[in-house]
Amino acid sequence: MNHNLTYLHPYPFAKMATLLADSTPAHNYSEIKLGIGEPKHEPPAFVLDVLRENLDKISRYPTTNGLFELRQTIAHWLEKRFFLNHVDANTQVLPVMGTREAIFSLVQAVVDHKVIDTSNHSLSVSGQPPTVVMPNPFYQIYEGAAILAQATPYFVPCTLDNDFKGDYRAVPKEVWARTQLLFVCSPNNPTGSVMTMDDWEYLIRLSDQYGFIIASDECYSELYFDTAPIGLLQACATLGRHKFKNCIVFHSLSKRSNLPGLRSGFVAGDANILQAYLQYRTYQGCAMPIPHQLASIAAWQDEKHVAHNRALYQEKFALWMSELGDLLELRMPEAGFYFWIKAPKQFNGDDELFVKALYEQANIHALAGRYLSREVNGKNPGQGYVRIALVASVDESREAISRIRKLLIDA
Repeated sequence: MNHNLTYLHPYPFAKMATLLADSTPAHNYSEIKLGIGEPKHEPPAFVLDVLRENLDKISRYPTTNGLFELRQTIAHWLEKRFFLNHVDANTQVLPVMGTREAIFSLVQAVVDHKVIDTSNHSLSVSGQPPTVVMPNPFYQIYEGAAILAQATPYFVPCTLDNDFKGDYRAVPKEVWARTQLLFVCSPNNPTGSVMTMDDWEYLIRLSDQYGFIIASDECYSELYFDTAPIGLLQACATLGRHKFKNCIVFHSLSKRSNLPGLRSGFVAGDANILQAYLQYRTYQGCAMPIPHQLASIAAWQDEKHVAHNRALYQEKFALWMSELGDLLELRMPEAGFYFWIKAPKQFNGDDELFVKALYEQANIHALAGRYLSREVNGKNPGQGYVRIALVASVDESREAISRIRKLLIDA
């Protein structure tokens, strides 16, 4: 067996299962799941219609790089959404079976244990393993992929002091010198923070200096409130970098279109990286079924259902802020569908105690923030916070709010 498997942490939901193993949910309440970021809004009916109408095409092997029509649709969507001059559907876009597996496999494809020293743009061999930099807290696939690629994760704490975006200026030069890949999540999971143009420009200049790849996880980019978040490719174009050198983005239909089970997303950006990545994926054997591709085309071509989706989340956030803002330290995110909530004083600011009480006394599932983070220099930036996903219906949200109010008042 691969010995690196022993270094993987249990997944956050496995840790939650362990925490609640001896707990009993409040049986007088129905279960409300706010712990996992699985959208519960209705998927667009017209997309499901296209899927059903093309089920006969399941008999055909799909190609790894997908249908040209899908790549072209994605390219046009990117151009319109992020104000890009031109995206080459043949070289700068690659459909994938959801971004989770794409994020994992990209790390395996790009981490190189021989080409390490980029400070003087020369090739050399280093005794130190390559580094993958990531925010902390973070989507656990970043860390797991790095470990299994035999790279060293480096965690950048996302705290209130840096608006939950991470202070990349505090990363030592020697870390950047051995960094091959930087993960950025904007809008961030779980904090809801969004990168600004200045933030992006700083990282792009660092990439130029040290030669690392920037991988931007933008799966929540369409769940915003007032202003659409700036994406990495948009930042590149603003700087006149239309070839997106060393820049890669991930997008998905899971959150945008309430289609998590379709397993449809894409990777876009630097054509040189995607060319090598396509070769890797050809051997990996990942290709989206043709019915899924045709349904995806329909989804990417329509924005009405996305606007409706945003409106539902806006309604729920406003409801929570209005009804619980006096009892919980609710911080309105810039985008996404998560609240990153400080555990209340009634539970000693302890995230584990709070999520356990939510389960045992209100039958509400939430996620302890410490399980999404790693301790660095004696501090876990997720400890004391709880992630709540506003994925349930508006009616369920009202019910959850009522139960939480009672819990906090009675505590």
